[in-house]
Amino acid sequence: MTILGLMSGTSLDGIDLALCDISDRTYRVLAATTVPYAESWQRRLASLEHASALEYAKAHVELGHLYGVEIRKFLSDKGVVVDAVASHGHTIFHQPDLGLTTQIGDGDAIAAETGLLVVSNFRTFDVALGGQGAPLVPVGDELLFGQYDACLNLGGIANISYRADGHRVAFDICPCNMALNRLAARLGYPFDPEGSIARRGACRSALLDLLDGLDFYSAKPPKSLGKEWFLADFWPRVDAAGGSAEDLLCTVVHHIARQVAHIVGQQRIGSMLITGGGAFNKYLVECIADLLPSVEVVVPDSETVNYKEAIIFAFLGYLRLSGQVNTLASVTGARCDSVGGTISGFCLK
Repeated sequence: MTILGLMSGTSLDGIDLALCDISDRTYRVLAATTVPYAESWQRRLASLEHASALEYAKAHVELGHLYGVEIRKFLSDKGVVVDAVASHGHTIFHQPDLGLTTQIGDGDAIAAETGLLVVSNFRTFDVALGGQGAPLVPVGDELLFGQYDACLNLGGIANISYRADGHRVAFDICPCNMALNRLAARLGYPFDPEGSIARRGACRSALLDLLDGLDFYSAKPPKSLGKEWFLADFWPRVDAAGGSAEDLLCTVVHHIARQVAHIVGQQRIGSMLITGGGAFNKYLVECIADLLPSVEVVVPDSETVNYKEAIIFAFLGYLRLSGQVNTLASVTGARCDSVGGTISGFCLK
């Protein structure tokens, strides 16, 4: 089955599109690209949690049409016939303790623009079943990247998946690019290139200890993070610390590395695949590897680093359309495994 996977992460880098041939345990990327968000959309998405219900509803529909237009352009350029689109959308609210998670980018609008079958809204059924609705990628980690003992994603939020006691375990670890990019912006950069700015800074032990002491880190999985927690609990501690952006970047890098090492060090993990934008942060990867000398840290080719989540959402769409489990209760804490995702009908022309 040929499916286009779409992913929009919390770091607001852009819209990741990965066109894949998918089967039960294999994939092949036919083409992939990232479409940057216009500044107007970056600002809109960054502040949408404070908007009115009407503004939120409009953004949901309009973003779906934007996704559909970009998908149509991409497929037209490639001249490829696809079976379906699998869209993660863009998360605005994630509060599973309140029984809700929302990813905007209306699947019906995507279907109307493209004329294709669309699977979207992957997380809400799991939350309705009492789960976290996250992370969802571990199904793909298990079936497509199972040659590694663990898969670490360094995106807006760092998350990990691995096998323990015969089943897949996965959860969010800590903020990652969500914090690093915000600090880099103080110096006029969209991100810290290769971690070079953080490398110049000094790690501030008092702030490091303060961050390491956040309650989330002592909670048992299943657990997940959203922007709300980041803005309420994490960022105010960084912001109040003052000092140079270089020092703060350095400190947050060491915080991420310590949280990753704390988790991995508790498991029998011999090899770990690292993907997501943070995999290009050489300083961060070095700090993680230094704390885990017995673990083989693998950063794959740039296509896999950039598009692994979009590839896996294409795979989750394939599983949904095939009627196979695409959400694991062992990961999310829901009362059962499930087949999640809303299907939007295709257009008869």
